[in-house]
Amino acid sequence: MSKEMLEAFATLEKTKGIKQDVIVEAIEAALVAAYKKNYNQAQNVDVEFDERRGNFKLLAVKTVVEEVHDDRLEYSLKDALEINKAYEIGDEIKFEVAPKNFGRIAAQTAKQVIMQHLREAERNHIIDEYSQYEDELITGTVERSDNRFVYVKIGNVEAVMPHNDQMPNETYNPQDQIRVLVTHVGSDAKGAQITVSRSAPNMVRRLFEQEVPEIFDGTVEIVSIAREAGDRTKIAVKSNDPNIDPVGTCVGQRGARVQNVVNELDGENIDVVKYEEDPSDFIANALNPAEVIAVQFSDDEDEKNALVIVPDYQLSLAIGKKGQNVRLAARLTNYKIDIRPESEVEFVDEGTKPDDADSGTEVESEATELTEVIEPEEQDVESTDDEAVQGDSEAETAESANDEGEDINEE
Repeated sequence: MSKEMLEAFATLEKTKGIKQDVIVEAIEAALVAAYKKNYNQAQNVDVEFDERRGNFKLLAVKTVVEEVHDDRLEYSLKDALEINKAYEIGDEIKFEVAPKNFGRIAAQTAKQVIMQHLREAERNHIIDEYSQYEDELITGTVERSDNRFVYVKIGNVEAVMPHNDQMPNETYNPQDQIRVLVTHVGSDAKGAQITVSRSAPNMVRRLFEQEVPEIFDGTVEIVSIAREAGDRTKIAVKSNDPNIDPVGTCVGQRGARVQNVVNELDGENIDVVKYEEDPSDFIANALNPAEVIAVQFSDDEDEKNALVIVPDYQLSLAIGKKGQNVRLAARLTNYKIDIRPESEVEFVDEGTKPDDADSGTEVESEATELTEVIEPEEQDVESTDDEAVQGDSEAETAESANDEGEDINEE
């Protein structure tokens, strides 16, 4: 029996990760519980384990007394002297209690105690081992699925992926190898439970950290992520090095880096935008690829509301399909965004207009003034021959008018 016992310990430690000390402790507790169930007494019991032979001994401890009142706890001095002449009153004598003498209920109690200790030990082992992987990517194998979960095997543990953590455009078949994000490591009444996800925003963050060394070492930082899993994701990035373009770094040469992330997410569209400290610039970037004319904010500092003005022909692009573009931009920037076409806005704060828009207005104004000046001169050039041969007084008048036109041009 000792050999089989030691082999069982080794198997449990290998498959479940439960140390031999924990198993021994569980068996000792089970034997004590069985003794209590059988003899209705437990305070005078002791368990010894022989590590070399793999044997357990259950010992009943009795105190040597002159007169015995409870034979479960006491042993007479007369009988003790027959065992050993050195015994005195107050000494303790240990008697081995053979487990085969236990009844059926006591044996069942021992089994329950052992199973309970093993479950607790396994749960604690899983939590200790996988807590380090929380919020990290890990590769697993799909085992099965039902109406609630997809069950993913990671190492020796079965993790669960709830329905809302699954990608809507993916189908999970048994034996599929998938990469998942560990979102929670804890326990419930049934034992340890590990929850994984493929739809969490941090899934995109971890994938970019693996594809872009500059993000992993902190040179480029992902400030925020807004994701609608399986369809589209927007990420805002900034560079801590002025010589590095954060967007170009994430996209990679010919889009290789971002394409690897897209492939891992089964074709999910990813927009990489540059983070700006100025909220108006950040909102304009977040609405990419739409063009933004101006951004205005509400006077209430507690209300993070922004009015975004776009060209009429860019309105549908700014809003996006079913409002997706503006919805993701609002979550990315943490602003409530209201988009209006340029034709519906009567007043736009000039301070929020881009510089090129202001300069365009000035150029148009100058062109109008120049036209007004040029029009009279063109009429003089188109004069008839009869007008050209008029008297000296009329020529002097025309020359005076031309001088005035030149003065206007100079102004």
